[in-house]
Amino acid sequence: MADVTMLDAINMGLRTEMSADSSVVLLGQDIGINGGVFRATAGLQNTFGKQRVIDTPLSETLIAGMSIGMAAEGLKPVAEIQFMGFIYATFDQIINHASRLRNRTRGRLTCPLVLRAPFGGGIHAPEHHSESTEALFAHIPGLRVVIPSSPSRAYGLLLAAIRDPDPVIFLEPKRIYRMVKQQVQDNAEALPLDVCFVLTEGNDVTLVSWGAMIHETLAAAEQLATNGINAEVIDVATIKPLDMNTILESVAKTGHCVIIHEAAKTCGVGAEIAAQLAELGLMSLFAPVERVTGFDTVMPLFKLEQNYMPSVARIIAAVTRSLKDA
Repeated sequence: MADVTMLDAINMGLRTEMSADSSVVLLGQDIGINGGVFRATAGLQNTFGKQRVIDTPLSETLIAGMSIGMAAEGLKPVAEIQFMGFIYATFDQIINHASRLRNRTRGRLTCPLVLRAPFGGGIHAPEHHSESTEALFAHIPGLRVVIPSSPSRAYGLLLAAIRDPDPVIFLEPKRIYRMVKQQVQDNAEALPLDVCFVLTEGNDVTLVSWGAMIHETLAAAEQLATNGINAEVIDVATIKPLDMNTILESVAKTGHCVIIHEAAKTCGVGAEIAAQLAELGLMSLFAPVERVTGFDTVMPLFKLEQNYMPSVARIIAAVTRSLKDA
């Protein structure tokens, strides 16, 4: 069992599922000959051919629409959008058709489509390449939104997404594509969707995050531990549907909650988690829920990028405020 990056794990998951299921097809700009902009699909066209790994024109609308047609007719398309900032052209197809196909046909048709996209900042990219707008898709009934935080999570969740009979938006935090290596066994075992993963257990404060920000969150938890504060770290993983039970159980134990995400603060997924904590877990809280997020601005260019993204220091400061308010 080798140490692999998240990119390796995604490639491994795609290769495993394509080998097991001939209905799985890949499509997107430059994914075949070039292996994708980050090389997530490198080598797959050589193995499975041009009919199953399809280089498309530069048209996100076409990619989404063609994928929905394929899915409705029995294939399992895995479509790649090169960057999250280019995904907005797919909204018409994804919101008006993919998310509604099961309901529109009263279950006669389903849409087993996975839409992959690199997202998030941290790689010194230009405008439209560092978006974290996962909340836009999380708002839409009929869609799943999945965000892995490690190579093993990417492998298992991608298998589950491809096998799901309904559309899944699979957002890959590109900042950690090559940053972390982990042992991943290519055993074709999927991880469960729609559940949070408890990464560390603690009794003092609950830290809730997803995607690349899990790494800052874990680093903050380590620093807090040196001061005798035991943080429970939760990786949400599937932000829609949201597993609130795991979060509520943790907050019932700790009494404090800090939510960390890279996306802008207003109407972010953290706001939904905070609202549900207020509705369902208010009596467990000893202090107001804290949010450590990006700002309500366009993601800046690389000189200011690190000022925008939540840091370990900001997370620790939020925990300190929460515990002080108790």
